[in-house]
Amino acid sequence: MPAQTPEQCFALFAANFNSGNLEGLLALYEPGACLVQQNGPPARGTAALRQRLAAFVAIHPVYTSQVAKVIDADDNLAMLYSEWTLTANATTLSGKAIQIVRRQSDGTWKIVVDDPFGRN
Repeated sequence: MPAQTPEQCFALFAANFNSGNLEGLLALYEPGACLVQQNGPPARGTAALRQRLAAFVAIHPVYTSQVAKVIDADDNLAMLYSEWTLTANATTLSGKAIQIVRRQSDGTWKIVVDDPFGRN
């Protein structure tokens, strides 16, 4: 199911992440999207996103997120601020993220830039 609002990107991300649905996660990103990594260069494009997200999905984490703020730049672009927690193998990570999402031609929303640690 595609996101119908910018905020739905978060809910669908969490649902797909927690169910281990890698293809569902990838469907939330535009083909040329960028995922900023805490260390190293950003993952750009579907192949790089698949590799990065597959590593997280493989550890079967529990992921929660909450939208803190949404800024609508215009009718087709928004910036979202969120707070998230990921728990796996007795380890917990957390962050304050920034995502830029764009309305697609069919009216759905997809992630263009995802920075999980953008506000840390």
